[in-house]
Amino acid sequence: MLNETSRYKEILVKGIWSENPVAYQVLGICSALAVTVKLSTAIVMSLALTLVTAFSSMIISSMRKKIPSNIRIIAELAIIASLVIVTDEILKAFFYDISKQLSIFVGLIITNCIVLGRAEAFALANNPVDSFIDGIANGLGYSLVLIAVAFLRELLGTGQCLGFMVIPDFIYDSGYQNMGLMVLAPGAFFIIGLLVWLKNSLAGISHEKR
Repeated sequence: MLNETSRYKEILVKGIWSENPVAYQVLGICSALAVTVKLSTAIVMSLALTLVTAFSSMIISSMRKKIPSNIRIIAELAIIASLVIVTDEILKAFFYDISKQLSIFVGLIITNCIVLGRAEAFALANNPVDSFIDGIANGLGYSLVLIAVAFLRELLGTGQCLGFMVIPDFIYDSGYQNMGLMVLAPGAFFIIGLLVWLKNSLAGISHEKR
C-alpha cells in the first residue's frame, strides 16, 4: 500500500511540477495562447483537457494488449476523438456561451500533444489506474500554467477577474491604464516565458538544496 501511495505521489509530482507538460515539455502552447484572454474559458478548457487526458489514458491502457501495433495511433485517436466529442456536446448543453468562446479549440484537444503524448509515453506501458492518475497529473500541470496565464492576462489587460472588476477606480483615476498587450497573443508569450523561467528557477533552487 505504501509503495502504491509513493508511486502515485511520484506520478502526480512529475505531471504537475517536475515534468510539467507546458513549462518542461513545451506542449499545449497553442491553446495557452488562444484561450487565456479570459479566466473563465481557461478554467473550462483546463477541465476539459484534464478529463480527456485522464480517461483516454485509462481506456488506452486497458486496451493496450489488444490494439495491434500497426494501427496503434489510429485507435488512440479514435478513443480521444470520441471523448472530445462527448466533452464538446456537454459544454454546448450546459455552458453554451463559454463553448462559443472556446470555438474550435475544444475540438483541437484531439490533436493536443499532451493527450496523445501521455497515451504513447505512459498509457501503453502502464496499468489503467496509473495511467488515469498520470492523465490527471498532466492535465493539472497544464491547467496550472493555463489558469495562471489567463489570470494575469485578464487582470493586467482588462482589470477584471472572471468578469468582475478587481482594480479599483481610484487607481485608474491616478493614471493607471490597462496593458493592451496582455489581450494579444504576444502577451501570453511573455507570461508563459516568465512562468517557465520562474518554474525552472525554483526547481534549480530545490535541486541545490538537496
